[in-house]
Amino acid sequence: MAKTRPIFFNLFQMKLPIGGWVSIFHRVSGAALSLAVLPVLYAWMLSLRSPEDYAAVTGFLSGWFGFLILLGVVWATLHHLLAGLRHLGFDFGWGEGRERARLTAWAVLLAALALTGLFALGCLS
Repeated sequence: MAKTRPIFFNLFQMKLPIGGWVSIFHRVSGAALSLAVLPVLYAWMLSLRSPEDYAAVTGFLSGWFGFLILLGVVWATLHHLLAGLRHLGFDFGWGEGRERARLTAWAVLLAALALTGLFALGCLS
């Protein structure tokens, strides 16, 4: 029997529910965090080495590019944590219904963005 089913790998053509997007972002944020571990540890090591290196690290992070990287790491951490707690709740049988799952998916997305925004406002003030 020939398989004639189409295979779609373009996520923007697929109609994913919001929970699917949260799951994909959970994986993306986990991958981003695993890639960010070494640069973050290196920056931390530099900041502890000497006052000059501390000034260099804080100078980089206070620039627009460093601040954007910092916000990306903060968002990835918050989203990965919140989505992980959501998935852990599913493992316990909490929130598995369609409406509750949709509500928690939106809550994860909005909470991660809102907390990242609060962090950004705190850094800018």
